[in-house]
Amino acid sequence: MLLYITKRILLVPVTLLGIILINFTIAQFAPGGPIEQIVAKMMMGQVSTTQGISGGGDMGMSSDALAAAGTVHSNSTYGLDPDLLEDLKKQFGFDKPAHVRFFEMVWSYIQFDFGESYFQNRPVHELVIERFPVSISLGLWSLLLIYGISVPLGVRKAVKDGTHFDFWSSSVIFVGYAIPGFLFAIVLILLFAGGQSTFNWFPLQGLTSANWGDLAWLDKILDYFWHITLPVIALTVGGFAYLTMLTKNSFLEEINKQFVLTARAKGIDEKRVLFGHIFRNAMLIVIAGFPSALIGILFTGSLLIEVIFNLNGLGLLSYDAVIKRDYPIMFGTLYCFSLIGLIMHLIGDLCYVLIDPRIDFETRQ
Repeated sequence: MLLYITKRILLVPVTLLGIILINFTIAQFAPGGPIEQIVAKMMMGQVSTTQGISGGGDMGMSSDALAAAGTVHSNSTYGLDPDLLEDLKKQFGFDKPAHVRFFEMVWSYIQFDFGESYFQNRPVHELVIERFPVSISLGLWSLLLIYGISVPLGVRKAVKDGTHFDFWSSSVIFVGYAIPGFLFAIVLILLFAGGQSTFNWFPLQGLTSANWGDLAWLDKILDYFWHITLPVIALTVGGFAYLTMLTKNSFLEEINKQFVLTARAKGIDEKRVLFGHIFRNAMLIVIAGFPSALIGILFTGSLLIEVIFNLNGLGLLSYDAVIKRDYPIMFGTLYCFSLIGLIMHLIGDLCYVLIDPRIDFETRQ
């Protein structure tokens, strides 16, 4: 097992390098880089040339912003002073060749230095640390709800396999699976949130109320859950089907094995057979998949949910960075997502071994 872990750890930097390289290359050919964003604002009169260079205003950039990626895709001066455009390129770092910018970025990331945001004038690592608790709380509550419902439901479906309960429960969870999370979120908002909704039971957006700091500690907890209820529901509705059916099929596979039939032949109580003989083997793949499921919820499913409910998490931060072409944030969050994902997948493999020591990844072909 130690050899397997060593191989996986050695593959982490190689995988990270490949992910960053692919996305860096894509950014070179994607239209509408950060300079185009600044120029567009200038031409629309939303920011002055002084603001565009010095960092003043919402669209300003810091003079020491580190260039992560990007390029100007046109030789046009956009009707502006060519010297101004050269200054913009220099401040963003786009006066350097692409390969130089890439290796500078990689070297900085090795030191966990993600530079500063082009448009927020703050270090990227501060923004990530600030937003991470929102995303992790949303992901954890969603995953706990999914496991808390799907595992008991899957066990029940395995015991009642082929009955009306099995049929109708499958119908319900597959309907939920077929509905995109963002669409279900919009339906929830129309029905339960905002002044124009049918019931107006929940807040429209945000994670806490404006007066959250003035509330008592119990009221703060209640206010937090009041705000997070709809986002969690929207994020989990599509996640029940996979885990429920995985649990059901795992139990069905174990139920028909010889040791279970022997236990029943000895007259052992059915509940004892189910939870004493079947549960551990059947739950192996379900429990070990928790880290991977958390990564899926955190870094894919929550993005649109955070945008729709205006939750200041990593998903919303990444979305805004893509829209504004804020490359330090884009690549910084991508690096963090990828690193955490690789670590969590390794933890998932270790969970398999802890639950069932018979598994040996070193013998896999």
